[in-house]
Amino acid sequence: MVEPQLKQAYITPGKVKLVWHDFTWIGNESQTAAQAARCAGDQGQFWAYHDYLYTHQRGENAGQFSPQNLKSFAAAIELPDTAAFNACLDAGQDLPAIREAFNQGRARGIVATPYFLIDGQPRQGLPSLNQFSALLDAEVARTGQH
Repeated sequence: MVEPQLKQAYITPGKVKLVWHDFTWIGNESQTAAQAARCAGDQGQFWAYHDYLYTHQRGENAGQFSPQNLKSFAAAIELPDTAAFNACLDAGQDLPAIREAFNQGRARGIVATPYFLIDGQPRQGLPSLNQFSALLDAEVARTGQH
């Protein structure tokens, strides 16, 4: 995972900003997982939950991200209010917005993740840490960010 190194070198010092957009291209479980991450985000724990999801993937649409498992993940990361998380997940209030984000991504030509826009320039796939650093360093130098 390159995110921790990028966060330390670029995001925390304020050189770049990471903006998350849902793109639930894998199916129903990815939509439910996106809803769960948003519910965790309601408690300020989006990234902790996101990271837990990524480290606990076990295949696509194989039941790993069932609502029951997603609720147990919330307990595992010790969300402050698991009852509120469970109610949020069951309500599925963000599912229309999650589906719309997917449609917007498709309209942009996105077909899979990871996908990055670096100053509006699309980047499909995950570059190595060195490649990502070179891209970001060039952009930081171009824009004069420090």
